[in-house]
Amino acid sequence: MTVSPRRNRPRRDETTGLDAERARHGVPTVQQWRDGDWQVRAISGGASVKTYHCPGCDQEIRPGVAHLVAWPADDRGDLTDRRHWHSGCWRARDRRGPNLQRGRGAPRYG
Repeated sequence: MTVSPRRNRPRRDETTGLDAERARHGVPTVQQWRDGDWQVRAISGGASVKTYHCPGCDQEIRPGVAHLVAWPADDRGDLTDRRHWHSGCWRARDRRGPNLQRGRGAPRYG
C-alpha cells in the first residue's frame, strides 16, 4: 500500500473560482457611515495603472499604490460617483474636518 504525502494546500481545481479580474480588483463590500451606505472595493497596488486624486488628503494616489474605491450604495450613484481614496484617509474621514482644497502652487505637506 502506497501512502501519499499530506497536502496542506487545496488543488487548483478544488478552489472556488474567482475570475482573475475580480481577484485583482477586489470584491465590493457595503460599509455604513454617517453620510450613508457605501460600496467599497480594495484595489491592490499592481492593479492600478492611473494616477488618482484622494478626496481625503488632496494628494495623488500614484500607479502601483494599494488604495480603495468607494461609491454610494444606493441607486442614486453611478460610475461617475466613484472616488479613489487612500485606505487610511477613508478610515479617518469621520474624524477629519472639511477637506481644504489646495491650489496648484500651495505646498503639498504642511
